[in-house]
Amino acid sequence: MPARVAQAPAIAAPRGEFGADRQHARDVVPMESIRAVNLPVMIETESPLDADLPAEPASMGVRGAAVWAMAGQYLSFGVQFGASVVISRWFLSPADLGLFSIAMALALVIAVFQDFGMARHIAALPTLGRDDLARCASVSLMFALGLATLIGAVAFPAARFYHLPGLAPILLIIAASYLFSPLSVMPLAVMSRTMGFHGHFMVNLGGALVQGAVAVAMAWQGWGSLSLAWATLAGAAARAVIAQMMRPTLPWPLRFDAIAPILGSGSRLSLITVVGALGARMPDMIVGRFLPLRAVGLFSRGVGLSDQFRMLIAGAIGQVFFPAFARIRDRGEPLGPAYLRVVAGYTAVLWPGMAGLALAAQPIVHLLYGPAWTGAAPVLGMVALLEIVLCALPLHLDLPVLTGQTGRLVVRNVIDTVASVLLLMAGCRWGLNGAAASRLVYAVVWVLLYARLMDEVVRFDRRALLRIYAKSAVATGAALLPLGLVYALWLSPDAVGLPVLAVAAGLGGLGWLVALLMTRHPAFDDIQGLAQHLLALPRRVLPKPLR
Repeated sequence: MPARVAQAPAIAAPRGEFGADRQHARDVVPMESIRAVNLPVMIETESPLDADLPAEPASMGVRGAAVWAMAGQYLSFGVQFGASVVISRWFLSPADLGLFSIAMALALVIAVFQDFGMARHIAALPTLGRDDLARCASVSLMFALGLATLIGAVAFPAARFYHLPGLAPILLIIAASYLFSPLSVMPLAVMSRTMGFHGHFMVNLGGALVQGAVAVAMAWQGWGSLSLAWATLAGAAARAVIAQMMRPTLPWPLRFDAIAPILGSGSRLSLITVVGALGARMPDMIVGRFLPLRAVGLFSRGVGLSDQFRMLIAGAIGQVFFPAFARIRDRGEPLGPAYLRVVAGYTAVLWPGMAGLALAAQPIVHLLYGPAWTGAAPVLGMVALLEIVLCALPLHLDLPVLTGQTGRLVVRNVIDTVASVLLLMAGCRWGLNGAAASRLVYAVVWVLLYARLMDEVVRFDRRALLRIYAKSAVATGAALLPLGLVYALWLSPDAVGLPVLAVAAGLGGLGWLVALLMTRHPAFDDIQGLAQHLLALPRRVLPKPLR
């Protein structure tokens, strides 16, 4: 999945000051699509743990899991986004962010085996007992130690290669953060298996609060790029502590007997991860090699802001759908109808959101980060347009794996990665904007690679898919119309202030809803259903007053 630029592990926040992107970030499912799948509760009434573990009731159904995942993601986003604005506007320069981005990208390329596909391995086990947990935790610890050692070993050679002495200490601190990874990976994997996404909520929000607080405090004290590195370490430690409190799964005693199935499953899944991650995480490294450090910071800021807005729009609940579609497969039911509803949710929400972000890139960057970051606006616009293409075929990694098409997926991932890297290197010859424009060319390559594969894997109705695309395009046009009229009849992008932008966005939102209603878009009813579920959530979560 090379389209993303430097994607972050579980220990790092979304891209920006706190790190890079998330694993499998393109497979984020929009909020209304949970209801759209129209599935029954996707877990049994008891946890699928072996008899030697205490039986646990299923935490929640798919819709409830989606709500918890969204709540955690939105609150975490708010914390991280607020901290990033404060840091960028008052404390750090584009060069500071560029230095940290190169370091994080290097660490993430090395750390592609971070959890060794552990979450999916645990989710796929028919039963899960104490021995299984001990073996998985031991393998996770083994890989974390190896990754931390390897990242630390390349710190000084990398600093010499880039002629950036400040790179070494940042890499050493990031290496230490990986030591906490097994303490959060295992509890989160077990909670995902039982749909316990309230635990994910606590872990993600707690980690974000600690990470944001440390980053702002240290940047205020003048630590520069090191403030972001120490924040990554603090966030990893916080996630580990909270995860162990929610679902204790310590990697002790160590068990390395009968781990061949774990290594075999992990190697197959991690092969896909490695191939995709090499393309997803190398752009900052490539830009850092060919362009000045300031350009790296602007490139990272533009890509990071696009990712943060995508997360705000979509929510981080793609993890809910992997077990859901696995159940559909196991029941022998067709994937096509459910997939079309997911596509409808994606395109109805992400298309207007990301198109609006591209149209408003210049005023948004100026308002949030100030004139020092104006060069990030063209990057933001072009990467946001790329997102529109990528979300047209969601779950392009998960569903081929579920249907036994891993080999074909790996071949396409290799071509995908090579194309992404070569196009970016070529684009750097024309500077920062050339590097950003290469992502648009890459979008065409991506569609050619994956459209036929997804058609054969899911076997969806092509005409129904095109109808969904057409309705989503109409809704997108309606959402963009107010701001487009502002540009055409009144103000240029650099003259648009917050009040005008807010009014145009509000009118665009109303036009979007009207267009969804008038076109009878499948997502309209889904949005209504999820809104009702969200409004009812406080009554379910908050304790009832004593009488």
